[in-house]
Amino acid sequence: MSAVSRRPVVIIGAGPVGVTAALLLARQGVRSLVLERHRDVYPLPRAVVVDDEVRRILQRVGIHEEFAAVSRPARGLRLLDARHRVIAEFARSRHGHHGFPQTSMFDQPELERLLRAALVRRPECELRDGVEAVSVTPGTDASHGSTGPVKVTFRRDGSDEDEHVWADAVLGCDGAGSLTRDAIGAVWEDLHFEESWRVIDVRTSRPVRTWEGVDQICCPTQPATFMRLGEDRYRWEFRLADDEPLDGPDGLERLRKLVAPWVDLPSDAPSGGDFEVIRQAQYTFRARLADRWRRGRVFLLGDAAHLTPPFIGQGLCAGLRDAHNLTWKLARVLQQGADDGLLDTYERERKPHARHMIRLAVAVGWAMTGGQDRGAALRRAVVGAVCRVPGVSSAVSRDLSPALTAGPLVR
Repeated sequence: MSAVSRRPVVIIGAGPVGVTAALLLARQGVRSLVLERHRDVYPLPRAVVVDDEVRRILQRVGIHEEFAAVSRPARGLRLLDARHRVIAEFARSRHGHHGFPQTSMFDQPELERLLRAALVRRPECELRDGVEAVSVTPGTDASHGSTGPVKVTFRRDGSDEDEHVWADAVLGCDGAGSLTRDAIGAVWEDLHFEESWRVIDVRTSRPVRTWEGVDQICCPTQPATFMRLGEDRYRWEFRLADDEPLDGPDGLERLRKLVAPWVDLPSDAPSGGDFEVIRQAQYTFRARLADRWRRGRVFLLGDAAHLTPPFIGQGLCAGLRDAHNLTWKLARVLQQGADDGLLDTYERERKPHARHMIRLAVAVGWAMTGGQDRGAALRRAVVGAVCRVPGVSSAVSRDLSPALTAGPLVR
């Protein structure tokens, strides 16, 4: 017989967005149940950048000091041409508008462990791992179309038996393949960027040529991204086809040539020893927005609501802003009797900002990769010329600081 229970809020997905949402709700005294299909933190790095506004969100959930110990500030973003000459540089300060470095580099598993540890300390939060959500069924109401109690069906690892939990609200923090997005009938709006890239995470003790910021190589034939993540941790991203291996004798030689502008490797053994490839994974970078983020008391957050190319480091930042924007409003409605209309402001406020940041990322992506025709070369030349005009780079740097377009953080 299936088990049935009731919770104020059920959160599907215990990644950084879901756990942050649970912690923010806990600060408001709202209890939540977090459902996660994995048994532990996913061990490989994915997101690597947060900005100063998001550092304030981490401060709010009580982990900013621990995060400072595992992160490092970056100097900014450079656009380089194929010969690694600087086209434009967008500086980032160690003391941003919100009192933290404007750009902080980190390892996502370390951030997730800090968030999970904070979750354990909050009696308002319950995490169930090894549990996969099977369906989300919004309640119905004549005035809102879909509101009221929401039924979430889930299944534990190794079990064929469905269990159910009823919730006053459900937060879908379940990623790009979101079950929750399907449940509310949302579909993707394509913002017209899709490319396949290889992400390579490396640990090395060899000397690496870095300016302590992010390099974006604007080259139609071999665009790339490079950044330092920690004392001996680095990430490269290259636009490569799925069938271009970087292991085996030929692949390792290709890897050696790809990273040669930054680090000198012996031709006989470019991987292993003092140059260890921790992970290489193929990703398709996409630019998409869900056409709706809410149905009644079911909401989309993070990658369930928006996907952005990583070129300005705003993917995770956008998801944590979603959590911050929604949770205080949800607490007002659930605990203080605020009108449900307050929840409509979540999408109205967050969606335009997410769209703006995705378009900015796409613009940088096209500057890097926008084709091999003469028009593309002209566009890159224009980018370089415009960015050398006094004041333009600083203006773009301000635009890269989403606090100036997102409105006040503290409420």
